[in-house]
Amino acid sequence: MKLDERTTYAQVSAPARVAGPGEGITAEELALAARNHGMPQEALRYDVTPVGLHYLLTHYDIPAIDPAAWRLAVTGGVHRPLTLDLHSLRALPSRTVRVTMECAGNGRARLDPRPVSQPWLVDAVGTADWTGTPLRDLLAVTGLAEDAVEIVFTGADHGVERGVEQDYQRSLPIAEALGRDVLLAYAMNGAPLPPQHGAPVRLIVPGWYGMAHVKWLKGITVTAEPFTGYQQRTAYNLRQQPDDPGEPVTRIRPRAMLIPPGFPDFLSRARIVHPGPVLLRGRAWSGGAPVKGVAVSTDGGTRWAPAILDDPDGHPWAWRGFSFAWRASPGEYLLAAHATDESGATQPATQSWNRGGFANNAIHVMKTVCVPGP
Repeated sequence: MKLDERTTYAQVSAPARVAGPGEGITAEELALAARNHGMPQEALRYDVTPVGLHYLLTHYDIPAIDPAAWRLAVTGGVHRPLTLDLHSLRALPSRTVRVTMECAGNGRARLDPRPVSQPWLVDAVGTADWTGTPLRDLLAVTGLAEDAVEIVFTGADHGVERGVEQDYQRSLPIAEALGRDVLLAYAMNGAPLPPQHGAPVRLIVPGWYGMAHVKWLKGITVTAEPFTGYQQRTAYNLRQQPDDPGEPVTRIRPRAMLIPPGFPDFLSRARIVHPGPVLLRGRAWSGGAPVKGVAVSTDGGTRWAPAILDDPDGHPWAWRGFSFAWRASPGEYLLAAHATDESGATQPATQSWNRGGFANNAIHVMKTVCVPGP
């Protein structure tokens, strides 16, 4: 087809949709799933997720950025605009914060009908030690205008989404942006950020879903009015209909996941254990309030029993371990866990549906078969 003045983004960028009845994963979704990856569930055993196992979602391309040439511009409603290079940013006081990060679309592929997008199951999560400059320390240097309302963060990743050409941009209200643990991070697990995780600098917003943690950061703009860009007002909202404005996706809802016990079947990933004592372990997290309790079921949620929470480890933004002593006997089981946080929020047995498949924290059930040993 010859390109002419009538060519539009609509030829390559389709509107949002949900899968039709019986429609399988599309080739486009499979391509996304090959580019992005979840954390293998057995990696829940690590307090800190190794970098290569941490979940990864890249909206567009991974930008090619020379750290020596990188600059961060702080503009808009500030008294003293400035531009920093990486050396200057690293010279400022730093903090290291352990943060559990989860994709807002985690669990999307389990919904029916399925929103057509990155087809996450339940593994779009990871926990890392992020090191960087607290954003509020940098803004103390620039000063904020009296009418400042939000801060807009611009990444270097550029693309088209639903017909809109854009840099990836998100904003935070001033009160959220000034939290003591909001970081301009340049290190992950004690090493410089790798390219796929936002090198040389990314934003870290503890407690929020992953869409807020802007990667490949190149600009910070203080505004006197709410930001209305695509990723803020269109992409990440809980809506039932296309024209429904919806509620914005913000903080991570509570979730508990079991470390898969025993060993797996190759294709189905069903778990196999042998009779006798089995110590079930897992992780639980919430972005709204600390986790206060976890319950475990071996029959798919008909009966629940309390798990034992690990002692607090001084990392309020990271997942918390739990354990449950189970004596397995031959048979088939449906293992599940659910978390409740101190605000009273908990996990539903089934997820209420939304068009984006966001904030899906329904209880995950793991098929497990107990068979006599060889």
